[in-house]
Amino acid sequence: MRDEFLKTHIDDRGVATLTMNRPEVHNAFDDALIAALTGELRRLEADDRVRVVVLAAAGRSFSAGADLSWMRRMADYTREENLADALGLAELMRTLNDLKKPTIASIQGAAFGGGVGLVACCDVAVASRRVTFCLSEVKLGLIPAVISPYVVEAIGPRAARRYFQSAEPFDAAEAHRLGLVHEVVAEEELATAVDKLSGAFLANGPRAMTAAKKLVARVASGPIDEAMVRDTAERIAAARASDEGKEGLCAFLEKRKPAWVNPIPTPILP
Repeated sequence: MRDEFLKTHIDDRGVATLTMNRPEVHNAFDDALIAALTGELRRLEADDRVRVVVLAAAGRSFSAGADLSWMRRMADYTREENLADALGLAELMRTLNDLKKPTIASIQGAAFGGGVGLVACCDVAVASRRVTFCLSEVKLGLIPAVISPYVVEAIGPRAARRYFQSAEPFDAAEAHRLGLVHEVVAEEELATAVDKLSGAFLANGPRAMTAAKKLVARVASGPIDEAMVRDTAERIAAARASDEGKEGLCAFLEKRKPAWVNPIPTPILP
């Protein structure tokens, strides 16, 4: 990982903050940053010390989407090269969306194009009031294709039909109304809001949260039929029988904190 454009910090609680660090280009991403983000997310997912992942950005912008110099190179690509390149970005979005650990987007500045996709892929998004969002691809004769499954899931098809085609910018209040972000706070309160959310995640069973994320994906994708009813029953039965489920129930009955709250800390290396 090239330290100059991507930084990771893991605190002693296990909260990993992954910061895009290209403020001079508004944290726009190219193929190198896409590969680095994907690789680092996978590394954090595999790291047992990490319990929460915060996606943040340096400077005044969260992400301007695609880097202009990268887009110029893509203009000369063959269709096959463009497909391979697009699949790289698609894999980043899928990796972030499906991460087994809770994810929080800390949005301090403008998010355009693919930057909106990153926001939509996180489990929770908190934005500063000054943030502007824009799905700007059609202004360049393009479409927000690989981010569309996640953005449409977040804001719904009706709003997507408007903003995918109009490329109108919208503010944080509208993003909140649409469901793209969960909380809107003053800029100076952003870090506190993200820390509070991290604390909420840290109080919960790590494996239960992974299972809960998978549960949402399952029930959102199908009808409430016999298969759905059976599947949900099997999931709660498995959770109850798990070591984590037994520990959580025992802790509740014994009026103590479960083992995953304030565990013996493991030294965190930079």
